[in-house]
Amino acid sequence: MKDKTRKKEYTPVRGDENRRYKAEHNKGTAKKYDASYYWGFALRVFYRIILIIVTVALLSVFGVYLTVNTIAHGPSETVRNTLVQMALQSSAAKWVPNLFLSQDEIDEIMKKSEEKVIEEVDVVPVDTGDVTGPVIIPIDPENGEAEPPDISDGIEYITDTAGTFRAYIMIVHDPSKVFVGVSSNNFPDATRGQRIYDAADKYKAIAAINGGEFQDTGGVGLGERPIGLTYSQGKCVYNDGKKRTFIGIDNNNKLVVAESMTKEQADALGIRDGVSFQSGNVLIETKDGVTLRYSAPNNTGKAQRTAIGQRADGKFIFIVTDGRSASSLGADYDDIINMMLKYGAINAGMLDGGSSAMM
Repeated sequence: MKDKTRKKEYTPVRGDENRRYKAEHNKGTAKKYDASYYWGFALRVFYRIILIIVTVALLSVFGVYLTVNTIAHGPSETVRNTLVQMALQSSAAKWVPNLFLSQDEIDEIMKKSEEKVIEEVDVVPVDTGDVTGPVIIPIDPENGEAEPPDISDGIEYITDTAGTFRAYIMIVHDPSKVFVGVSSNNFPDATRGQRIYDAADKYKAIAAINGGEFQDTGGVGLGERPIGLTYSQGKCVYNDGKKRTFIGIDNNNKLVVAESMTKEQADALGIRDGVSFQSGNVLIETKDGVTLRYSAPNNTGKAQRTAIGQRADGKFIFIVTDGRSASSLGADYDDIINMMLKYGAINAGMLDGGSSAMM
């Protein structure tokens, strides 16, 4: 007979082992997932994200470098020259071409861009049909309406698109109203320039565009004083003696463009207003009844541009273009000449462009 008083021995089964393991594991887990664990986990995730970002950035930079290097030494000189000119015409990217080309190669590209082709042209201006009337139209406060304005003494405003750029055109009907505004009455002691909105406020101007070249110490956009011969409202306000393209207006309200101008020459011509801008910026000139265009077929850099011209009837043409954007890559040198001729300019000169271009 079996001894019923003897205690039955307990034999562990697999299920008991699993329960014991889970109990011990849970104790370890509770200890493991404390604050330091979560902090360490967050740091690991952060470091991996940083590593991914840095890797992508390095790959992107390497890809851009390979692309630009291929363009610089590839089969298309036209594309290379255009991009080099665009970089050199900008304020922020002037250093980029030197990463891929020697200074001699860059100088050769720029020398070719300055070559001019002089052609005689017949100017047949487009009929704007008084497109939009004056910029400012007086409104009758009584009924909120105004009579159709007389624009014989007004300003036409036109938006035009051609090829790779969008242009904003103003045709000023009274040439006597066009003058050069200045940011200082004492340029030698000036420390900063003036933004176009402030200049327009200062002169109570209906409309304005940017003008000539300016000194910008440190390249930070202060623009404290002009470069070259400068006149404003009948007075020579600055003359550093530097040879520059001169764009001026004489006392007969005629636009004068010249590759260089001394103060003595300007005074003899009766210049009342004028600015200077680099060199090679005479676009169109009429001499002895013959109108000449100074094309630069190798100057293919696309950028924001500003130019001033005058028609045979005396009306002034202001042109400013957008540039360096997806919707408006920019205009090159000959694009502006063509636009000026389209609207009837018989004399025209390029003004400062790039990030300065504004209307």
